[in-house]
Amino acid sequence: MDFISELTSKLSELKNIENAKSMQAYMKDNFVFLGIKTKERRVILQNLWKKHQQEIKINFRAIAWELFNKKEREFHYCGVEIMIKEAKKKYTIEDIELIEKFIITHSWWDSVDFIAKYILGNYLRQFPNETYVVIERFSNANNMWLNRSTIIFQLDYKATTNFELLISECEKHKESNEFFIQKAIGWALREYGTFNPKGVIHYVENTNLKSLSKKEALRKLI
Repeated sequence: MDFISELTSKLSELKNIENAKSMQAYMKDNFVFLGIKTKERRVILQNLWKKHQQEIKINFRAIAWELFNKKEREFHYCGVEIMIKEAKKKYTIEDIELIEKFIITHSWWDSVDFIAKYILGNYLRQFPNETYVVIERFSNANNMWLNRSTIIFQLDYKATTNFELLISECEKHKESNEFFIQKAIGWALREYGTFNPKGVIHYVENTNLKSLSKKEALRKLI
């Protein structure tokens, strides 16, 4: 049995209708769930990952994408986790097309935040010369999740965050009425504020940000 078939079988055996109802409600009924808790799902994934290590290593892009297109949300999480680990430092320049598809497919904060931070972020670490081209394209796209990704993709960059670029994205989207955009601006600024509190506080206090963005940005800084 190949990896996806075995994973599908193992996870389907653990389907829990009551858990699924609460999970679906938490995600505003945007997705269907099997009802498997994260810890339990990851144990199964890791065990099968070891068993099918060679198959996954060779075909991780196709496997991750196939899982991400299955019906239940737990498979989407598995696909993202495989992509994060297997693609790190092994991206090709063309992978940005696949990354974009991940962001705009089955989009919600629980997938996009991981994709932006750990997949898009790592891709642009590997290809830094592509940063402004990709971020400009995603930032101008008529897709809120691509826009959000341009604000939060540096969350794992910590002290190496390009503050000028972060400010540029905040400025571009600060008038947005989208909750997830306002929240992203505050989140990204707050996280970078750990390393540059004076810079972030000065920017926030001298910029006409939405109240939610400002509140989130300063929540741990003042």
